[in-house]
Amino acid sequence: MSVRNLRLVIRYDGTDFAGWQRQPGLRTVEETLETAIREITREPRVRPNVSGRTDAGVHAVAQVVNVYSTTRLPCDIFVKGINAKLPDDVVVRSCDDVPQSFCANKDAVRKTYRYVVCDGGPRDPFLRRYAGHCWHRLDVDAMARAAACLVGRHDFRCFETEWPNRMSSTRTITRLTVSRFGETVWIDAEADGFLYNMVRAIAGTLMQVGRGHWPESRVAEILQSGDRRKAGPTAPPEGLFLLRVAYPNHLKLPDL
Repeated sequence: MSVRNLRLVIRYDGTDFAGWQRQPGLRTVEETLETAIREITREPRVRPNVSGRTDAGVHAVAQVVNVYSTTRLPCDIFVKGINAKLPDDVVVRSCDDVPQSFCANKDAVRKTYRYVVCDGGPRDPFLRRYAGHCWHRLDVDAMARAAACLVGRHDFRCFETEWPNRMSSTRTITRLTVSRFGETVWIDAEADGFLYNMVRAIAGTLMQVGRGHWPESRVAEILQSGDRRKAGPTAPPEGLFLLRVAYPNHLKLPDL
């Protein structure tokens, strides 16, 4: 029986999960997805490869995984079957057959994250699971100007928790924007990869500028220092969303 390499795009509300990675005695996205796939395929061992692990409380709009399976089910039926087994806070949005060599993590060329902040007043109870909070109304223009120095290829160790976690802390940010949408501020970051807690640390740092606590020039000084202690606090997880993962043209994701 031939083995297929199936690529899944999944969406989940990370609030009630202890992150992506399987952990003994804890509810995780990985274990939840594995269980659903096993029930559909009747295969005893299923190991999804994920584009990148998310922490407890972090959400994903379009997380990407690939899994090897001998199932003969057409992709659309496979998706319906898995979704019937998944809880309400996880859904598979698409499935397609990809080359045997495809790896959701190693073949990714860019990822985009969004950090959402509700600002300028009391916490909105309807956003408490999906946004960080700041009592002060943030100066979005100042935050955007301060963020400009982070675009490009740099050593981002000053925004990594418990450095060093990787062989290299150098990454390339291709886009970093700060925008206001009503009572929320969106910080969007696109890069070829991210360090542990990097987006949340950048968000926490830019919020210090937005509050008026730090001058805009402070962000460039922090980057130059390479010292995590000089950067802002790590913003809470509930405001962070993995928006999309990009692949080379020959491995491009299907339109959703």
